[in-house]
Amino acid sequence: MRALWSQLSAISNCKLSPRISTISSANLTSIRNMSTISSTEDPELSDFLAFLESLKNYEKAGVPKGAGTDSGDGFDLGRMRRLMIRLRNPHSNYKVVHVAGTKGKGSTSAFLSNILRAGGYSVGCYSSPHLMSIKERISCNGHPVSASTLNDHFYSIKPVLDQSIQEENGSLSHFEILTGIAFSLFEKENVDIAVIEAGLGGARDATNFIESSNLAASVITTIGEEHMAALGGSLESIAEAKSGIIKHGRPVVLGGPFLPHIEGILRSKAASMSSSVILASDIGSSSSMKGIFNKNGIGLCESCDIVIQHETDNKPIVELSDVNLRMLGHHQLQNAVTATCASLCLRAQGWWRVTDEAIRIGLENTRLLGRSQFLTPKEAETLQLPGATVLLDGAHTKESARALKEMIKRDFAEKRLVFVVAMASDKDHVSFAKELLSGLKPEAVVLTEADIGGGKVRSTACAVLKESWIKAADELGLGSMEASENKTVFDSLKLAYKILSDDTSDSGMVIVTGSLHIVSSVLASLQH
Repeated sequence: MRALWSQLSAISNCKLSPRISTISSANLTSIRNMSTISSTEDPELSDFLAFLESLKNYEKAGVPKGAGTDSGDGFDLGRMRRLMIRLRNPHSNYKVVHVAGTKGKGSTSAFLSNILRAGGYSVGCYSSPHLMSIKERISCNGHPVSASTLNDHFYSIKPVLDQSIQEENGSLSHFEILTGIAFSLFEKENVDIAVIEAGLGGARDATNFIESSNLAASVITTIGEEHMAALGGSLESIAEAKSGIIKHGRPVVLGGPFLPHIEGILRSKAASMSSSVILASDIGSSSSMKGIFNKNGIGLCESCDIVIQHETDNKPIVELSDVNLRMLGHHQLQNAVTATCASLCLRAQGWWRVTDEAIRIGLENTRLLGRSQFLTPKEAETLQLPGATVLLDGAHTKESARALKEMIKRDFAEKRLVFVVAMASDKDHVSFAKELLSGLKPEAVVLTEADIGGGKVRSTACAVLKESWIKAADELGLGSMEASENKTVFDSLKLAYKILSDDTSDSGMVIVTGSLHIVSSVLASLQH
């Protein structure tokens, strides 16, 4: 194999490949204006957003060491419980499914929410982060809350929020207040059930005030090495933190697959709480992918067979053929299986009527921005990338990079590739790069920068990313590399397209990845 990296000449010379180039603009600027996420917000929410911005925002500033552990360093759940008491415990009026995990919790939550909606229930869903608007974090019946509804509710409870912030000496955070607003709004909207995604870890997450009496089930999707410092520094401590959402006497669905000793930690916690365990990666192991196809009016879909079997005799509980998932890749099949197992767990409780057909409809109707999302030809043309295949995927860990790589290898092995990458500073850049480079041969990697959480504190400089990709290539024995830096503000997508355009026989694929924040910048450019 030829050396992956060759010395770069000026950017204007696009005949050298593969290559890596860096764009050192302060923000990723798209066609004319890839601005910060806030620019896509409804002006009606200006006061609400200003209120939130006045609070400590750990997504923007970074999470303190040990903050997600069940220890003296962990976030104080007491202030969250007191906030909910002041809001009159709105969560006591509906059931909750609590979802945690390193990867897959957003997709699993979306799958499960849509299954329950297809079953005829009014469903709230709380997730993070958002891509285009903060409204995405709070959805009712499949749609983000409207600006007017969010605004009206905010003003109706603002005196309580103000009082709480004062009585807690200003310690309530952006995420904690938003969590309280979400739970309160779900009560106002009379939801039957809410699917709640944990923000960080589980044990000390702001969502973890939910009690057994209100919990329908817990779900833990995966355990991986992310937010290591905040969650105790090891895979074992991460598992312990996420197992904190398991409640006494309530079932827990484990996604997986997990390393044996990590599964043991989760099962041990469940046993201590007298909680039954459903292992989705085991009883759903007969599920399979059959290939992708282009479905009219929808786009690329993954045709799958989803089979869930009894643990004891392996007889099918659910057997769904030719389920057309709109989110591609084996990892999304596993998320769909986990959500299906969660819905069956609810069905087994006796009062949740979830039919097999509701499961199919819910799975097939689920789509999330920035997760294995292919732009339409019209959208690509809007970005001045006519004819190119453009994939947006917010992968930012080595596990999610591996899932992205495997999907590309399986379904797009013949495509010429250029990666456009921006990452947060607290991610493992080298491991991420090694995963993508170990099985793929990109024509080039274009490194750039994107605001993280609306600010620059957690954004990684191009020069730092460059060194990480050089190190990854060196450790994989792919040859030496030099990278050029371009200090001008220009469009990294157009550069990627120009590189691919060297060969007119194949328009190639531009893959935007590294964080959901760079994905949000691309989507914002489409909106503008």
